[in-house]
Amino acid sequence: MTDDKRDLIEAEERERREQLQKIAEMSQEAYQLLKENFVDDAEALFRDILELDSDNNYALVGLGDSERKKRRYKSAVDYYQRCLDKHPDNNYALFGLADCYKSLRYYHRAIKIWERYLNHDDQNITVLTRVADAYRKVRDFDRSREIYQKVLQMEADNAYALIGLGHLHYDFKDYQTAMNYWTRMAEIAGNSADIRVLTSLGNCHRKLKTYAQGIEWFQKALDRDPKNFYALFGMADCYRGMNHQEKSLEYWNKIIENDPNNKVILTRAGDAYRNMDRYDEAEKYYRKALNIEFDTYAILGLALINKAHGRYTDAIESLEALLKHDAKNHRLYVEIAECYLKLNKKAEAVETLMAFQKLGIRNFFVSDLLDRIKRDEITRE
Repeated sequence: MTDDKRDLIEAEERERREQLQKIAEMSQEAYQLLKENFVDDAEALFRDILELDSDNNYALVGLGDSERKKRRYKSAVDYYQRCLDKHPDNNYALFGLADCYKSLRYYHRAIKIWERYLNHDDQNITVLTRVADAYRKVRDFDRSREIYQKVLQMEADNAYALIGLGHLHYDFKDYQTAMNYWTRMAEIAGNSADIRVLTSLGNCHRKLKTYAQGIEWFQKALDRDPKNFYALFGMADCYRGMNHQEKSLEYWNKIIENDPNNKVILTRAGDAYRNMDRYDEAEKYYRKALNIEFDTYAILGLALINKAHGRYTDAIESLEALLKHDAKNHRLYVEIAECYLKLNKKAEAVETLMAFQKLGIRNFFVSDLLDRIKRDEITRE
């Protein structure tokens, strides 16, 4: 090899080392900018790196991270995938890609990518909890629980696993087991427990109809945040379940103070007034709800006020109109039938209830009313 050729090779090697050093420094600076939320500046540096090295994995992942920070998940996916095409085992690209799929609610795709990640690092608790969350979203109970339990074996009382297991069992209506996990979270955190844990515990009791215990948890949440919607709703609904209409109304109205155009809450407040026989106030709330948007329960409430006042024909007209929007709602059929009975039109009442049964749906209240009508006829005969 001639001296000139050797000098050329050394010069090229020196230039390559200098470029690698420059890229490393640029990458370090770009990631620091990204960490400090100077996303546009970081992006510019990452693009400069790609001018020097079009397949640079740090720059491609960095641009993916930048897009993910801006919640432009589809663009981020392109960068992560471009990195993985050249560097298939890049953990950062795998993590980012899976997280984007999760944010896009492509849970099955997210699971596949996270499983690839775990082939390289099956002890990463952050990834394991994300995989378990994704399996929960696709309602794979056994696989989700298995991974959450693995996390707890690795790190007892891991908050994400405990919370995830609570949600998993809650989603599958196993409220008692869900409560066990969330109670453990509340015990660990003490007075600094996340309000969402407190309201979740309240909701378990609400579902189990142990309303008094639910009120205790919702009150703890309100002690921390007096305007928390979920705590106020939980309190109101628990008092409603206990048939303490006056107390439930107190909390429905607190929500309305903060959110005057919430038609669901307006109808709940209307129901409370109606159950207290305060029909004028109930009607006011129902009409407020209907001024916002069509609402089945507001119209039902108005129909029930007509029924209570003996205006049975008006009630039937409103209830039958609702059937066009909610043909499988057993309560509408029962209320219509009861109005017909008040008008001494038993044949129409039976016909209404039979129309529901022809839908192929079994319902105790419909069947019970039909039986009572038939027993009454037999008695009269």
